[in-house]
Amino acid sequence: MRNLPQILIDDFHVLGKNMPDAIALEVNGKKYSVHYPADTPLLYVLRDDLGLTGTKYGCGEGQCGACTVLISGAPRRSCQISVSSIAGRSITTIEGLEKDGHLHPVQQAFLDAGAFQCAYCTSGMIMSSVGLLRTKPKPTAAEIMQFLQGNICRCGTHPRILEAVNNAAQALREQNP
Repeated sequence: MRNLPQILIDDFHVLGKNMPDAIALEVNGKKYSVHYPADTPLLYVLRDDLGLTGTKYGCGEGQCGACTVLISGAPRRSCQISVSSIAGRSITTIEGLEKDGHLHPVQQAFLDAGAFQCAYCTSGMIMSSVGLLRTKPKPTAAEIMQFLQGNICRCGTHPRILEAVNNAAQALREQNP
């Protein structure tokens, strides 16, 4: 049943097959109950069941950063985390950053700096940057580059990404002096 949409898993239940236990998740402030095998990667649940497709499948090995989400505020690779291991913890996806029609300052900074080309890596870059700025509000360029080391951009927009993170850091400091 791994990687099956919830509707297909529900069919297993109707047919009397063994159903995985319900797993309680909190994603973007909303509570969900999902039925997946315990070792199913969080990425598949987010995309296939919850329809949160901003989190991307890149390499499936936790090396590219496209699947980065925040778990209890810290950036983590959702392709490497089992859905059962994060039950009850707060999960934030790229869709959960926007509040009341306003983009998060990091999202806005990426747009303003044009810090993407194909945009496949963008959600992971943004989520990692949000995690960085939560712990280090005034990072140096070297710290930003080091923190984003695990996020791959094949289009080569790294200078604009660095600019965007610096601009977002400044905007966040101005919001919260």
